[in-house]
Amino acid sequence: MADHNHSHFQHLYLVLAGIPGLEQKHHWMAFPLGALYVIALFGNGVIISTIKSDLSLHVPMYYFLCMLALADVGLALCTMPSMLGIFWFNYKSIDFDACLIQMYFIHTFSAIESGVLVAMAFDRVVAIWKPLRYSAILTNGVVCRTGAVILTRAVCVVFPVPFLIKRRPFYGSTLLSHSFCLHQDVMRLACASTHVNSLYGLIAVIFTKGLDSLSILLSYVFILRTVMAIASGEGRLKALNTCVSHTCAVLIFYVPLIGVSVIHRFGRHLSPLTHVLMANAYLLVPPVLNPIVYTVKTKEIRRKIIQIFVQTKITEGG
Repeated sequence: MADHNHSHFQHLYLVLAGIPGLEQKHHWMAFPLGALYVIALFGNGVIISTIKSDLSLHVPMYYFLCMLALADVGLALCTMPSMLGIFWFNYKSIDFDACLIQMYFIHTFSAIESGVLVAMAFDRVVAIWKPLRYSAILTNGVVCRTGAVILTRAVCVVFPVPFLIKRRPFYGSTLLSHSFCLHQDVMRLACASTHVNSLYGLIAVIFTKGLDSLSILLSYVFILRTVMAIASGEGRLKALNTCVSHTCAVLIFYVPLIGVSVIHRFGRHLSPLTHVLMANAYLLVPPVLNPIVYTVKTKEIRRKIIQIFVQTKITEGG
């Protein structure tokens, strides 16, 4: 029996889900879904290219923004093949190992994005608290080391997750709840105890997003205390205005994340549609909205987009 289960485990395919109750309309949803991916990839690509080409943006704040854009591109590329495969071609099967790889990269890029948001919060703390020493504190070396720490932490924390899943036997249901592979979703299909997986998953979440959200909260408490000490009202508004984009990025990332966590934990009575929509929002909303927020707030990025459109029109006219 052990040999039989092991053999079956090695050749297992899982079945991804679309949107429950709307299977007949998937082909209509394929176009707006494709548009969202185009916006995510184009918007974040413009941010990266603008920061790379504009020397005036070679400062810590925009280096961290570039890291955020790279994490968003990674998140979008992780889910795009399976999502478009379902909605464009009605292809729902995914190899078990491919599912684990997708799961690993989704959670890794999510952890990277969370870490980058903490670094951006620290950047705002230094800019408001010690504006005259900003360049001396956040040197290029500090920024590079911070990025390396964020990447290393995400890679190392998530690395054991697929191997812990791989050790479980899977010979029952193969139907997943989402259009991509998430740890909680794959884990529930296991035909053995998953206490170790659940415990490690909880530890990983606390060590990454738990500590990160607490760090961001404390950073903003410190920022508010510092801003309230500024004498002029205009100075306070100017200081707070520099945090608007980052505050939006934090809300865009953590609100869907908290929603997904709460629904997975306490929303078992809710319809499958609610679970699917919240999970899709968790992975699609940040890559789509972050570049829009930073484009609105950054004139250099707006100028770059205008140049791209002008060049496109000239090319079409020629």
